[in-house]
Amino acid sequence: MSAPHNHHGHDDHHGHGHDGHGDGHHGSLKDYAIGFILSVILTAIPFWLVMTKQFDKSSTTAIVILAFAAVQVVVHMVYFLHMNGKAEAGWSLLATIFTLVLLVIVLSGSIWVMYHMNLNMMPTMGNDVHTMHDMQ
Repeated sequence: MSAPHNHHGHDDHHGHGHDGHGDGHHGSLKDYAIGFILSVILTAIPFWLVMTKQFDKSSTTAIVILAFAAVQVVVHMVYFLHMNGKAEAGWSLLATIFTLVLLVIVLSGSIWVMYHMNLNMMPTMGNDVHTMHDMQ
């Protein structure tokens, strides 16, 4: 029983070098370059949107930034983590679901924290200052 296991382990190691490039397990320099360029673009566009105040409402800006963030997660998964439909035993699906759950938690948590920081830390005008001070 140990002989086939050793033989199988040897085949996997040997096969990885030859078969890995064809099925997407190893990235090429071209894949990394495409992923890097897409990541830079998907970072620069939201930065430009915020700095030039393209949208009147901050909620619209936040939604657009979240959409760019979600696309960037997919770019990272495809070009840097080399996730595709050919992964073994459903690990690709499980990793995708886990990534989506983490994405929702991180993005919604970040929006929640930023909203409350904005609400509680920004200086207010007029009588609101006294009302907030009296509440404490």
